Amino acid sequence: MSFDLVIFDCDGVLVDSEVISCRAHADTLTRHGFPITPDGVLKRFLGVSDREARRIVESEIGRALPDSFEAEIKHATLSLYADDLSAIAHVGEAISALTLPKCVASSGTPEKIHHGLTSAGLYDQLAPHIFSATQVKRGKPAPDLFLFAATQMGASPARCIVIEDSVAGVTGARAARMTVLGFYGGSHCTAEHENTLRQAGAAITFADMRQLPDLIARIGADIQIAD
Repeated sequence: MSFDLVIFDCDGVLVDSEVISCRAHADTLTRHGFPITPDGVLKRFLGVSDREARRIVESEIGRALPDSFEAEIKHATLSLYADDLSAIAHVGEAISALTLPKCVASSGTPEKIHHGLTSAGLYDQLAPHIFSATQVKRGKPAPDLFLFAATQMGASPARCIVIEDSVAGVTGARAARMTVLGFYGGSHCTAEHENTLRQAGAAITFADMRQLPDLIARIGADIQIAD
């Protein structure tokens, strides 16, 4: 096997949360003078850290959002999580089937990641190797978070494989010189999402988590042959 570490994104890869998160962000942003629909949030900010999304919004509206903004987003998101959040289908079995070390590298805050994974019943499978964009200077699409996760796990970036569902995530992982599999099986994914991930640099795209262990083994074998 040519890989030493599997790095999972969280939202849209482990937990089917992107639609929920987009609803919470759209409602809160609209209330603060940045009218946007959940679909608009999905298209503009999928995979982008909350910190970077806030910077973009503030630059466009020409003023700072209130100090309470993050707390409002968190409250709205976690309220929706309580009723609607579920794990991505079959991801628990896929994680269990992987013998390689694994970790999470998410744009979410530590509290959001913990709450999401716990609500979906996945936290114990992945803890304590869970990393957040709040731990690095630049979030996705910069490579910082992926490089930080690899360093913490003692793995070379070239021997890491990343599972991502967003262009920002694929771009960041590729900038870190990691292999990326693009997942398009979340409820937020549209018909063109697979092609978008491929264009961003995903080596393989897939929509069913039951495929994941075999895909990692196959692409690892292909890399060994090429070497």
